Amino acid sequence: MNHVRNSKSPVTRVDQITGAVIQGALENIAIEMGHKLMRMSYSSIIRESEDFGAALTDPTGQQLCECKMSTPLQSGPIPGYVRGIIKQLAARGDSVKPGDVIMHNDPYGGASHNPDVGFCVPVFDGDDLLGFAVTTAHHLDVGAHTPGSCGIVDAADTYAEGLQFKAIKVIEGGKTNAMVWHMVRDNIRIPTMVVGDMEAQIAAAQIGAQRFLELVRRYGKATVFGACEDLMDYSERMMRAAIRDLPDGVYSATTHIDGFTDDANPARRDLPIVVTITVKDDSLYVDLTGTAPQVSDRPINMPFEGTVDCAIWMSIRSILLDSAVYGSIPQNSGLTRPIEIFAPKGCLANPIFPAPTIARFCPGNALADTVMKALGQAIPRQISAGVGNLRVIAFSGDAQGEPWVHMEILEGSYGGRYGMDGMDAVDTLFANTRNNPIEDIESHLPLRVDRYELRENVVAPGEWRGGISSVREFTFLSDAGFSIEGDGQKYSPWGFDGGTDGRPGKLDQVSKTAVTAMPSKVAFRQARAGERLECAGPSGGGYGDPFKRATAAVLDDVLDELFSEDIARESYGVAIRGGQVDEAMTKKLREGRKAG
Repeated sequence: MNHVRNSKSPVTRVDQITGAVIQGALENIAIEMGHKLMRMSYSSIIRESEDFGAALTDPTGQQLCECKMSTPLQSGPIPGYVRGIIKQLAARGDSVKPGDVIMHNDPYGGASHNPDVGFCVPVFDGDDLLGFAVTTAHHLDVGAHTPGSCGIVDAADTYAEGLQFKAIKVIEGGKTNAMVWHMVRDNIRIPTMVVGDMEAQIAAAQIGAQRFLELVRRYGKATVFGACEDLMDYSERMMRAAIRDLPDGVYSATTHIDGFTDDANPARRDLPIVVTITVKDDSLYVDLTGTAPQVSDRPINMPFEGTVDCAIWMSIRSILLDSAVYGSIPQNSGLTRPIEIFAPKGCLANPIFPAPTIARFCPGNALADTVMKALGQAIPRQISAGVGNLRVIAFSGDAQGEPWVHMEILEGSYGGRYGMDGMDAVDTLFANTRNNPIEDIESHLPLRVDRYELRENVVAPGEWRGGISSVREFTFLSDAGFSIEGDGQKYSPWGFDGGTDGRPGKLDQVSKTAVTAMPSKVAFRQARAGERLECAGPSGGGYGDPFKRATAAVLDDVLDELFSEDIARESYGVAIRGGQVDEAMTKKLREGRKAG
């Protein structure tokens, strides 16, 4: 995927004040789309977790803006959705027309994976196509071979992952295609919730289209699109300037994902992800050669366009153009122009159809983490140590004769970074979703959340400690089922610059008579009323020599019960007695290690 073009000297098309006003208007349109979608949605995954995307593009799919509340893995792929739709329609001899609403979820046509369904509304002024208003969202069921749309870890091919929508006009020329909606309702387990969310997406995209048209009519097409080109050029210049500050060179890193650790087939477990970044002048070339071959009959493959590209772009953008330093930079396609990505055909990061992809999330997060590890060789003070990956549980069952499905995203944690401890119990990297409130879970589902807290004594030591993951314990209040996709139960998050590796996660199913340890990926299995799932996420890696950590910070951690006095002594060289630092003993401990 080549988005590189030669850097140009700035040539503005509109004055800067007008450009800033139009940029603000575009961002507000995307934000309004997001707010409307959340308020109209039926499911907690959109309403509470904000697992959705909203953006505007030009007629070719170049992104003009995106909703800041959305997740990078939802808004980031939207240009690919649009390009996939245009390509699919052209192959049929069709095109977009006024009044169309197009549904799309093809993971080999720009979508991230098929539960992330996009609805695309073309914006016309008369017969003039101005662009597209698009919403994407994760849906709780899309008709896969087991309940739910996550935790599907045993699909043999993409056909087992649920319904495929390849540029389907659900509304054509203003007229609803009722047969499509009948087909959708008849092939998913919770049609009221899913179709309700889809209708919310359509309405939000139509609002975005209306606002975009109003903006163009107010300022004129030449002014609006001139401003958009200026804004993309500005974002490109900012990215190129940040790349130019990097030392030219080649930087490579390798990490591993668990894969299926309980599988006898070595091709399904202990899978490497390799990232090699070449920095030259103001461009980056990202090569994934060396990454494991695709797993053709398990759905942990990552779509090249829609997951791999977004994981890489997100990592590079967040590291090189940290908003704490640069403020708000327009989030548009200009940011990706200096970055070229290559992955060999047939590897995990560029699978060949019909290899399944529905569980691409954790491998994609690991890819983003590997990009960070590689860049750490060039800019060590701008990256975090290894990140604790997430996991997703799909709960399902029947209540009062009706099926129910719930998706729960369990937090990971960030590694420490220069000057800062790792963030605790957060959705990391390209997820950026929020947690579901316990009250929402327990008021709608036959589940009880008995524990929700930070793990104890799993902090990765460092001058800046690793982040701590959460522990959650769920009790089934009725017979039900679950499936799980996750990673990070074998391979620990990496420590950096003398910091210690983090701790892997763990997962247990607990009944009255047994505790069953489970791997990070669990195909659908039954659970009886009263059984529990105990879920502990991985903790991030430490950054820097732990014996250089401020003694006051170590004392605070002990008083906060993050780890014990024994750990403070052994891992940090800090002696604590009676709630105070024993300065003399601490000095002896730290100097003793130097002498050794």
